[in-house]
Amino acid sequence: MQVILIEDVKALGKKGEMVKVSDGYARNFIIPKKLGVEATQANLSALKQQKIKEEKIAAAELAAAKELADRIGEKTVKIKIRTGEGGKLFGAVASKEIAEAVKKQYDIDVDKKKIVLPDPIKTLGTHQVPLRLHKDVTATLNIVVTGE
Repeated sequence: MQVILIEDVKALGKKGEMVKVSDGYARNFIIPKKLGVEATQANLSALKQQKIKEEKIAAAELAAAKELADRIGEKTVKIKIRTGEGGKLFGAVASKEIAEAVKKQYDIDVDKKKIVLPDPIKTLGTHQVPLRLHKDVTATLNIVVTGE
């Protein structure tokens, strides 16, 4: 029996694939657990429509990420932090503070999870921080850390 998978099934296939399985496996496991549906003409056309819709959404997300990367690429974010003797920072600048500073200074929402910061910034000066906006789009944000 031909089955269109609705969910990923280990050792069988990924979501949206059409696979051939035994009739009993399809009727007793795949279809009752809503992991897949029988590959009828109506279900095949619905799968095509869904793939077209997902491609449009993915293209829109990619375009939005590229536009945001262009907006962010030319910006410099200034962050002030308390310092002690010799320019030593009290604490560090983490991705949360960077996201808040971008929102406050430029009114651009950046998810802190998209900021690629292996270690918090613990020194004064200019730092280049990559932002992973999309799997294909990475922007670089300039951050200037100054002492108060």
